[in-house]
Amino acid sequence: MTTTICLINQKGGCGKSSTCFHLAGAFALQGHRVLLVDADPQGSLSQGFLGSAIAENLPASATLASLFDDEFGFADLHSLPQPTEFEQISIVPSNQHLAQHNRPVPENEGMKQFAVRELLETVTGYDVVLIDCPPNLYLCSWASMVASDFVVIPVPPEDFGTQGLRTVHQAIDNVRKLNPDLRRLGHLVTRYDARLLVHQSYHAKLQTLYRDTVLDTVIPEASAFKVALTCRKPVGLYSPRSPAAKLTDQLAHELMNRIAARYSRQHVA
Repeated sequence: MTTTICLINQKGGCGKSSTCFHLAGAFALQGHRVLLVDADPQGSLSQGFLGSAIAENLPASATLASLFDDEFGFADLHSLPQPTEFEQISIVPSNQHLAQHNRPVPENEGMKQFAVRELLETVTGYDVVLIDCPPNLYLCSWASMVASDFVVIPVPPEDFGTQGLRTVHQAIDNVRKLNPDLRRLGHLVTRYDARLLVHQSYHAKLQTLYRDTVLDTVIPEASAFKVALTCRKPVGLYSPRSPAAKLTDQLAHELMNRIAARYSRQHVA
């Protein structure tokens, strides 16, 4: 059974794209076949795997934008996933063509709200789907949540990172009208520096406010992540013995354990 996880927050720079990038490598190393869906018009995830020149010059028909563009009619969904240099990882890319479709009132967009769900119902054979969302709650994020089983919320431990979480939670609740099975998998603390008292304080505050929905794994600000991204390789494939790779592997296991626990409780119920 395919498990679909979208990463969402209203703030840019909180680690959504980098988490998707490196987590894809961790899941692949654990034997999962991974599909990445780049739902961010900035296309950072696509550039990470395909390179900037290739990603930025893709026609709209070869990107996620084709799902939302009436000009293309019925997109060839099977052709959208593109292979990466890593056998277990494929990606549905995005670039600037998606920006015009990311409208601010998604509830008014009719069947386009289900565009990503239709894609994932058509393209099969993957164990894990990771969706990278833009730093807003517009149509691209909304349609991604409609298509997902779980939401992970990356949160830097600082004022600008934690502001707006209530709005994110409210959006998740609203999407459940269309996707009642959508669940919060956890808040992921990212860009953490244990030397900073302010980071320690905000981490503790998040744990107090959201308790067991705060993931145990904490992702630090580590150079290994940036170096691996520059080399266009997830850190687990670029530097498998590094602490950053071990933490990403730990995160992948924690997410899968939480997912298994959720399904177990549903089965018992």
